[in-house]
Amino acid sequence: MNPTDFLERAVRTPSHENADAMRALLLDELAAHDPSVDDAGNVLVSRGSGRPHVVLNTHIDTVPPHVPARLEGDTLHGRGSCDAKGPLAALLAAFDCVTPASGRVTLAVTPDEETDSTGAHALDLDDVDGYIVGEPTGLAACTSARGRFQGTVTIEGEGAHAAQPQEGANAISAAAPVLDAIDSYDAEHGPSRHDELGPPTLVATKIRGGEATNRVPSEAVVTFDRRSVPPETEAEFFAGFADHVGVSVPDDVTVTVERAERTTPFLEAFHTPSDASVVNALVAAGAGRPRPFGAATEASYFATDAPTVVFGPGDLAVAHSGEEYVELPDVERAADIVTDALAELVG
Repeated sequence: MNPTDFLERAVRTPSHENADAMRALLLDELAAHDPSVDDAGNVLVSRGSGRPHVVLNTHIDTVPPHVPARLEGDTLHGRGSCDAKGPLAALLAAFDCVTPASGRVTLAVTPDEETDSTGAHALDLDDVDGYIVGEPTGLAACTSARGRFQGTVTIEGEGAHAAQPQEGANAISAAAPVLDAIDSYDAEHGPSRHDELGPPTLVATKIRGGEATNRVPSEAVVTFDRRSVPPETEAEFFAGFADHVGVSVPDDVTVTVERAERTTPFLEAFHTPSDASVVNALVAAGAGRPRPFGAATEASYFATDAPTVVFGPGDLAVAHSGEEYVELPDVERAADIVTDALAELVG
């Protein structure tokens, strides 16, 4: 198949409005290989048998803003062109080309990476030896990424008349030591700086509180964003941070730390050794040298199972933007690189 022909059709398919439309396009393209759709909406198809088993993964959903599809020379603009329909086209073309002589290749395309990753969380793939996850990496073989956790600190005090503040416990005032605790957490309890990803970050992103302008507020809520690095896990962070905040606030208020509402685990940090076979195969085929990926990704779910590399055409800086685009020669180059890597791994 020609990856750019598929990509142009994909960018004109409104996956942001109806995932079924994009899924139908993908199933039609894969019809000769007998694809299936599982209960979570994942499109699954395999070629070959046995091991090694390499999985190609990316997603079909996109995010605002809407960017009308248009082709200017070799540059294709449009919503999802970069994240991640360009990478999808490259992986699809490579899958279509490979004929495994000793091993198996599975294409697993998920429906909701940009939200709760319910598709990726539901994937149940056996005996996997390596994952290639399609995202806009500028054709570099990305072997690590930070995780992303979100949550809130709810501060509960006691309301009172603003004319007699001593009769209450001001929840907004207690937000000050909570913010200090956010700033001090990593220095006191956080993981060490990662060799590739650098230090973790913890940032307050929203704050709300108060019920009336003449009342001592009884509640305030601080929202925070955590970008983790290995070896920190979601469970370790939330437990450690809750303890740290709890000893930081005055005795007359209480605090509760809660993870953001989500039906699936957060995307955690991961790191794949640069000498893993899937890394070596991609680099030997022409991928750029290993480096970190700049955003959280579903690769997090797979990296605990087998060595995982994030790879694809496009610039992450234009993803999710009003100027989203991908260069068609890069899509074709990505398809060639993955095809050659698969030939080395299962050919």
